[in-house]
Amino acid sequence: MARLSSFLLVISLLCFLPLCLCHKSYGGKLSPGFYAHSCPQAGEIVRSVVAKAVARETRMAASLIRLHFHDCFVKGCDGSLLLDSSGRITSEKNSNPNRKSARGFDVVDQIKAQLEKECPGTVSCADALTLAARDSSVLTGGPSWMVPLGRRDSRSASLSGSNNNIPAPNNTFQTILTKFKRQGLDVTDLVALSGSHTIGFSRCTSFRQRLYNQSGNGRPDMTLEQSFAANLRQRCPRSGGDQILSVLDKVSPAKFDNSYFKNLMENMGLLNSDQVLFSSNDKSRELVKKYAEDQGEFFKQFAESMIKMGNISPLTGSSGEIRKSCRKINS
Repeated sequence: MARLSSFLLVISLLCFLPLCLCHKSYGGKLSPGFYAHSCPQAGEIVRSVVAKAVARETRMAASLIRLHFHDCFVKGCDGSLLLDSSGRITSEKNSNPNRKSARGFDVVDQIKAQLEKECPGTVSCADALTLAARDSSVLTGGPSWMVPLGRRDSRSASLSGSNNNIPAPNNTFQTILTKFKRQGLDVTDLVALSGSHTIGFSRCTSFRQRLYNQSGNGRPDMTLEQSFAANLRQRCPRSGGDQILSVLDKVSPAKFDNSYFKNLMENMGLLNSDQVLFSSNDKSRELVKKYAEDQGEFFKQFAESMIKMGNISPLTGSSGEIRKSCRKINS
């Protein structure tokens, strides 16, 4: 009987262990339980607003994940992308990667308004956006993860950082990897995080070069599957129509799954920055194959890489501020 009691005690402790780990500190700075006492409703508030937004427009899930990515790659995950231009600030919204394409700011505004109503001056815009990105994955069928929290909001933005640090659709593989490495991310993170292109759309201007003039010689990208390319040309003309949208994942554009990687293996990645993961590097090619074969492995690594990206240079302690409005710094 004593032996049985000891066994049951061990099982009980093992069952409780994940809950304990959920509240550990990430890098000594962030913790999933950061708002456990100051705003215990924070997670549910964010989830509710995002769920309603995605129910209205499935594309919003991809837009929110992209906002988080574009925020973190410039000065860290500090909500700088959310700031509008003002006397002292030139908004990152006007950069080449964001102008006419970054969207979802109104959803972040709704989240922040609800958070301020429940817990004034407590939850940062940076944390709200990070939670919204996780919820966007879950709501479209993707993985979930415990989000380390405790970021504070920056009091500045960097237009040049946005223009220089965020990978462009037509960058080479090495350029993209270099930009990831600057943020402390590696090739595994690059491939896994690119998998978020399993949902959402891209504009004609982002892939036109592949259709008509990939190398400046007036010829298309020959790595692009020809029937797929022909269909894209019907939607994306040689000139004009910059804002015309095409799905990033032709198989299941509204479902977060691993079909994106299967598309790459068939040379049907929409963006050059997608297809080079399979065509330009041996290690990334093997990762594409791995995730195409095993969705569970992709989901596991995507969650780990999102946590890692979310921990890029956060403002903590007394640094930065908790904005009242995500669009402007506190006066």
